Amino acid sequence: MDRDLNRLVHELTERAPAELDLTNGRHLDLATSAAETLFGEASSHDELANLEATLFEGDRQFPLLVHLAVKLAHSKRLVGRLVEPARLSVVFAMYKENKRILEPEAHPHGEDFLRRKVAQLEWLFEGSSHIAWRIFAVDDGCPEASGRIAREIIDRSGLEERSEVLFLEEAIRRGEPVTRPLERTSESQKGGSIQLGMWQAARQREANHVVLFTDADLSTHLGQAGLLMFPILVEGSDAAIGSRREPTSVAIKKGKRNVRGKLFIYLWKRLLPELNHVVDTQCGFKAFRADVARRIVVDTLEKKFAFDIELLLRTELARPGSIVKVPIAWIDSEAASTTTDLEPYLPMLRSIVGFYRHYLPANPNSDTFAAFIEGLDDDSWHRLVDSIPPEIAAADPAHFGDHAPITASDLRAILAKG
Repeated sequence: MDRDLNRLVHELTERAPAELDLTNGRHLDLATSAAETLFGEASSHDELANLEATLFEGDRQFPLLVHLAVKLAHSKRLVGRLVEPARLSVVFAMYKENKRILEPEAHPHGEDFLRRKVAQLEWLFEGSSHIAWRIFAVDDGCPEASGRIAREIIDRSGLEERSEVLFLEEAIRRGEPVTRPLERTSESQKGGSIQLGMWQAARQREANHVVLFTDADLSTHLGQAGLLMFPILVEGSDAAIGSRREPTSVAIKKGKRNVRGKLFIYLWKRLLPELNHVVDTQCGFKAFRADVARRIVVDTLEKKFAFDIELLLRTELARPGSIVKVPIAWIDSEAASTTTDLEPYLPMLRSIVGFYRHYLPANPNSDTFAAFIEGLDDDSWHRLVDSIPPEIAAADPAHFGDHAPITASDLRAILAKG
């Protein structure tokens, strides 16, 4: 590690909070300030990449602030290498976000996420006037009027040039092709609104246009967007997806969600081997070339939480090997989450069975897992989650595609014992 960078990392480590909270304005300012310092000190993106690699060497544990600051600085350095005019469109869905969209002073769960997302992108693209960007916030039929609140914040804060609000209900009523076959917003769970936002953003037909979707919360700092833009605009990828499961990823995930996630990954990989190189399909930080986005969001099967996987599958089938994984820093924002209580994994797996049957040729092994998943109900799924075999629970999901020690028959036997 360069001596000056080593000194900076030491200083940042000394000042870093014990736990980094991206909903905390002071912590966000610390992260941005640290990234700016690293950005100015490092002479190249290669130096930052080498610095990041050293943070994972040996047994020493560095604070999350340091990891995030390095990724932000690296992202901004990559943006600086984009010499051609470009555009970034950022899409996120809103459902019952009427609390988190507020300022912390207005509600205990307030994250002020709309204005903070704008601020994060303003920081990233400062000094890059050749790069245009815009945020698309999409109301997914929110009964608490998240869309209306977002519009009020935009008007009050003067953000009209940088952001706009779309309403899935209005798009369904107009008969927009991307919403079919939805007849009402209750048939969408995030997927319908994200696809609408991507479609609307991608209608801006210009060269070097990237469409990125993220979550409404602040789990992923948008200052990392350069990490996704560069592989698409410079290296020729069709999609760049944030991953929380790479060697240099930094992810803070709370509760049982991590173990359930491993079971989910193991099962879907038995059905969609074309995506075996992807591990983290559900990270809410994915970017696509705009022309690819226009193509993959129309005539989809899924408008709920498994929509990510269908978009990735359609991208991969159109041009194998065109998806690149990008390690990111991610901090779970579980407070006031709109998905924590929904237990979406089983419905998602059922949707993935549908993708397998619709897009891929029949495969005997996949057929056995498809039948097993179709036979699960809520009770048997919860019993399976409580008895996940160690070959899955203790394993690295990166190896699930190549190694399948647990068969569908093994899983049936576990349920039979219960």
